Amino acid sequence: MNRIFSGIQPTGNLHLGNYLGAIRNWVNLQDDYECLFCLVDLHAITVWQEPDELTANTREVTAGLLASGLNPNDNTIFIQSQVSGHAELAWIFNCVARMGWLNRMTQFKEKAGKHRENASVGLFAYPNLMAADILLYQATHVPVGEDQKQHLELTRDIAQKFNNDFKVDFFPIVEPLIFGPATRVMSLRDGSNKMSKSDASDYSRINMVDTADDIALKIRKAKTDPEALPDSAEACAERPEAANLMGIYAALADQSLEEVCGQFGGSTFSDFKKDLADLAIAKLAPIQEEMRRLMNDPAYVDGILKTGNEKANDLAAPVIREVQKIVGFLIP
Repeated sequence: MNRIFSGIQPTGNLHLGNYLGAIRNWVNLQDDYECLFCLVDLHAITVWQEPDELTANTREVTAGLLASGLNPNDNTIFIQSQVSGHAELAWIFNCVARMGWLNRMTQFKEKAGKHRENASVGLFAYPNLMAADILLYQATHVPVGEDQKQHLELTRDIAQKFNNDFKVDFFPIVEPLIFGPATRVMSLRDGSNKMSKSDASDYSRINMVDTADDIALKIRKAKTDPEALPDSAEACAERPEAANLMGIYAALADQSLEEVCGQFGGSTFSDFKKDLADLAIAKLAPIQEEMRRLMNDPAYVDGILKTGNEKANDLAAPVIREVQKIVGFLIP
């Protein structure tokens, strides 16, 4: 069976974009692949994290994964920092990857902004650690969004260079799993920006712990334009806020955007928002209830992660040992 690796940063405030853009897809994949789902806390600390918050957020995000339907008995759900092979292989890949490759990474330029000199070395080398995450388990497929495609290409380049440098056929050339555009959830305050936990306005996103009243209010206040809803997917292209809200409805209802346009085209935003709020509340309520229950039982969540850490270490150990031999490290 093919093996999937995917990671999520444990930085708290899981929102609808995380669920529709990644977590729900993971749930749908778990029966067809051997899956490893990782809380990538080493990636999280490439920017400052309050230690106590990082601990709590790791549990919260794990609770969200479990509540959404990931089965810990069939999948490996674990913490990145608890498998030392991630950091060790990342260092080896630091010595395989080229500076020019990393200089071309657009996500670093976006995150560092105008203050590149003050960005952490970890943020710059983030893609090498991502490659190590994937290749440590010799994963064959990785579900990625559009913003991660460049990093996955780098993972493929690193695997090829390692294999060529050491004249081995060891690391697989990983294939991406890219899902449809309806899963790219944008801000409720600006349809041209991705929904993000870092947005200063809480009204820009639907959090997975929001109450039904919160969800209804945020959708009611979501930015719109003055025209009636478009009646085709093509017409949505020039109207980002309409496209976003209709895309959210499509994703939650398991419909195509074209079907939603056919159903609601010509309607007013106010009427459509009522239907969207009702749908979002109905779909998210069971997940939210289970997530709150799990967050009140940290010992259970920690037990799931402890078991996952052990499984991940068992998978990683022979790979990192073979890499050490290939590189030439003396193993007494």
